[in-house]
Amino acid sequence: MTSTFALFAPPNFLDDLLLRFFGEQTVNYVVWPFIQIGAVITLVAVWALYASYLERKISAFMQARLGPMRVGKWGLLQPIADAVKLLTKEDLVPEKADPYIFRYAPYISVAATFITFSVVPFAPDWGVITDVNIGLLFVLSISSVGVLALILAGWSSNSKYALLGGLRSSAQMVSYEVSMGLSLVGALMFARTLSLSGITTAQASDSVWFIAYQPLAFAIFLISGIAENNRAPFDLPEAESELVAGFHTEYSGMRWSLFFMAEYAAMVVVAGVATTVFLGGWYFPGVLKLAGGDPHSNLYIFLSLVVFVLKMAVLLYLYFWLRWTFPRYRYDQLMDLGWKWMIPASLLNIVWTGVTVFVLQALDGPYNTVESLNKGVNLSWAGKGVAVFMGFLGLFVAALFLAYLNRRSRDFNLKKQRRQIRLVDVPKGAPAVATAAATENA
Repeated sequence: MTSTFALFAPPNFLDDLLLRFFGEQTVNYVVWPFIQIGAVITLVAVWALYASYLERKISAFMQARLGPMRVGKWGLLQPIADAVKLLTKEDLVPEKADPYIFRYAPYISVAATFITFSVVPFAPDWGVITDVNIGLLFVLSISSVGVLALILAGWSSNSKYALLGGLRSSAQMVSYEVSMGLSLVGALMFARTLSLSGITTAQASDSVWFIAYQPLAFAIFLISGIAENNRAPFDLPEAESELVAGFHTEYSGMRWSLFFMAEYAAMVVVAGVATTVFLGGWYFPGVLKLAGGDPHSNLYIFLSLVVFVLKMAVLLYLYFWLRWTFPRYRYDQLMDLGWKWMIPASLLNIVWTGVTVFVLQALDGPYNTVESLNKGVNLSWAGKGVAVFMGFLGLFVAALFLAYLNRRSRDFNLKKQRRQIRLVDVPKGAPAVATAAATENA
């Protein structure tokens, strides 16, 4: 029996050497996973290092500037210079801060983000570290721990700016974690599994990405994910113009760089989950045929990895594009969007997906819309057409429903009501000064 390591390392002597010292089980379940973990951590760390360079270059392109150009050719060594500067800066701890929580909060944030990569399927076979049957639930539960690190950092800093940033982060998590989780239910109703690799396989077997069936869910997940990452235009916990730097105002040196790394790594997590659930993951039509038809060949796994990375790159570019396109939301607007639009829309999407599945099953008799239910809901071409039509029709249904639901939301403006009450209390013949004072007090 050929070991898993032999699939990636062609030299037989290296495989034989590892098998001789460790045994087949140890190589398959200990040595090879450690190699995968080391490769993923290294690549994500390099991404976090150069993401700042890409963001500065993209912002410079949008603003007709050059961006970093001095350190290295085209400024390519600027991230390394920034990393050296951060690692050599003094690590300061505020005098009345909680020293233990203050020091360990950045590590919690980084650990929670990097642990989620263990179940993200970057490619088939050895392209995923481990495939568990509750992979999607694992990602949602572990990624939410990273937000707790921001709350701890804001509270332990003994700073009003950091505390406000931590409180905003907690409220933002409660608002958008719900809609982000609910938005995935619709895709799960088609995939019928919580395994991320199984969701990709379901899309590959049906030859359709779930974004075609769930365009509303994809939009909800992407918006909620951006808000969960505290990225613009939802960067209220860090709002530089209001809170200096938010929850990490008092951090410096290496601990600040850990928060920086966790933020950019969390962007990869959201982009990776969105790619897996809605964009087919590593699946792309024609790749298997290009690799010779062997789904276990190294060439096919490598090409699948390239496909996955390119899909993620599009979503990551969207992060940068949104930052320099939309202004930052006000705090009340952030809450309104989460509670009045995102959560109702995600609940409506679940109901609409149930209606879609019911319609597909009802039409199965005369039109043969459902082919099988083995690896998800596999549809015929007629069924795919009905599912796509129902998916995009759901966008218009959601828009009309939410517009009707929020048509009188301005009537609940308590500040406006108080102002009107105060104006009524002013005597009819009172001078204009009294009326102005009553309005100001309201």
